[in-house]
Amino acid sequence: MKDQTSQVFLQRARVITLIRRLTFFCLVIALAYSLAAVVYSTKVIYKVKLNYAVILEQFGGTRQAVTSVGWHYRLPFFTRLEKEVPLMNQNLSLGGSSAPIKIISKENVALWTSALMTFKITDLKRWGIENLSPEILLQGDFDGIVKDTLQGQEVNKLISEREVIKEIIFQALKKRPINTDGPTIEKKYGIEVVSFVINETRFGDKLVEATEEKKRRQLIAEADNYAADQEADRIRKLYKAYLEGIRSLQNALGYAGGHGVNPALLDFLSQQKWATAYEKNQGDQKTFVLHGMGREPAITLPDFKDPKDNPKPRQSDLTP
Repeated sequence: MKDQTSQVFLQRARVITLIRRLTFFCLVIALAYSLAAVVYSTKVIYKVKLNYAVILEQFGGTRQAVTSVGWHYRLPFFTRLEKEVPLMNQNLSLGGSSAPIKIISKENVALWTSALMTFKITDLKRWGIENLSPEILLQGDFDGIVKDTLQGQEVNKLISEREVIKEIIFQALKKRPINTDGPTIEKKYGIEVVSFVINETRFGDKLVEATEEKKRRQLIAEADNYAADQEADRIRKLYKAYLEGIRSLQNALGYAGGHGVNPALLDFLSQQKWATAYEKNQGDQKTFVLHGMGREPAITLPDFKDPKDNPKPRQSDLTP
């Protein structure tokens, strides 16, 4: 009986010991994990990746660029990791966004355009140590140079000669000083401008509508002018045909020289010619004026007398 009791107490002691060991082991693991988490969050031990660099602020206030790839150690509370800088190619959009922005051309015409510059950091000391917030500063200088160049061009060049404008801006970004006798963008920030592209250049919606309306009015005006020219040409041809017809009628009547035919007969025949033309081409015409000389039309022809048979009156016949 005593042996069974002692075995029960022994088993209980073993279980309690095992539980204590497991508890201690779990506490050790939790403490180790917590310590690792604290170290990782405070970045006392940090890693520099390939094509990256780290700006480290030391205890004395100096700033150091760490570029060696691998794990590094820093003193906690006395040093601080300021930023991680990528050394590979980076993009910078005009206006800080990929959306088009409004510019004003040389002729004071509003355009929408978007552009993109690709650069890489070559001098980490100038980029991260000599410049405070270099990304914001570079954005301002980049926008200023690009907008100055674009707004100094004519609108037809901005639309049709984008390749030329792109090269002009690229050379300006690489070689043109920001100010007179000042540094270029590459020297100021320690970067290399790799490429520059203009993604889009277009008119505003209102300007497009106004241009289309102007083109529509021009087409209407051209059509009206063409119709007027055709009408004028038709009238000239009709008038020419009328003159030829009257001339042939005069020749047939022997009135080419102005003698030998009664003028009233010529007028009557001319009116008959117009009446015949009217009967053949009535169409939608409502009225037709045979006589437009302000006198009543003759019902019968007057007696014809040759001017040669009518001698001039003598002076004695005219004297009362």
